[in-house]
Amino acid sequence: MKIIADTHTHTLMSTHAYSTLIENINEAKKKGLKFIAVTDHTGTMPGSPDNTYFTCMWSGIPDEYEGVYILRGCETNIIDENGNVDVPDGVMDSLEWVIASIHSYLTKPFDFDTHTKIWTNIAKNPHIDVIGHCGEERFSFDYEKVIPLFAEYGKIVEINASSFKTRPTCKDNCMKIARLCTKHNVPLVVSSDAHFASDVGNFDLAIKNLTEAGIPESSILNTDAKRFAEYLTKKTGRQFNL
Repeated sequence: MKIIADTHTHTLMSTHAYSTLIENINEAKKKGLKFIAVTDHTGTMPGSPDNTYFTCMWSGIPDEYEGVYILRGCETNIIDENGNVDVPDGVMDSLEWVIASIHSYLTKPFDFDTHTKIWTNIAKNPHIDVIGHCGEERFSFDYEKVIPLFAEYGKIVEINASSFKTRPTCKDNCMKIARLCTKHNVPLVVSSDAHFASDVGNFDLAIKNLTEAGIPESSILNTDAKRFAEYLTKKTGRQFNL
């Protein structure tokens, strides 16, 4: 399984990440990636940049650098039991790749039904593209109910390689989610969640677990450059010369 895009990376603008965008791009090129999404944290995350950082990405970041296409994005935080996030709709609409995630040090666990309501509302939010690292046991939800909604509302579900190290209880849930996504035709993406340049393109744990779970490459959007580019063109209108 070969991944051609790293769809979740952070730069030093996230403060608790430690590499520049250029360093991340150079690592992506070194590892043969065709795309990289820059998805720094928003709003309530300590040290995150203000909204101007994101709205100025179109003028400040080129479409392509050193042969790697750059997706302008963010990782927004889910902040309450209703699935609200910490960045305005207009900022998300200015971007190409918006991930919504729960971080336990910002949002405490609720109960199973509340987590189900959170992800139901995220599914229905038209400003969000990607469901971020949603397999953590403390935030488990009704996968059978919600994953068909991800399909209905056109969401992508992320399998986050770093979660297998930092959220060790997530493995079984992540594989349940991946199997249900395959069943309901919800696209998956594999990402690194890199906070240092050398982790860009580091997908080994995710690939290992997906392979063991029998998830086919056809379920993973970023295993094929043409298919990934076609998705992006349909979503954003950008053209890619692959």
